[in-house]
Amino acid sequence: MARKTTTGTARKTAPATPPPCEPCKGTGQVAITVRVGRKRRPVGQQDGICLTCFGTGTADS
Repeated sequence: MARKTTTGTARKTAPATPPPCEPCKGTGQVAITVRVGRKRRPVGQQDGICLTCFGTGTADS
């Protein structure tokens, strides 16, 4: 019985990296406006976790 042999070697492909998240631009954090007072006036911003990617920075669709 004849054996079949392969002449080439298997090529390994690099894993595809997912694109960065749009709202946080890959950082995993977004600026959230801080509001105070009865009229809820904005006084500044603080960092918060990106709810689109949950802080990973990659866009998982």
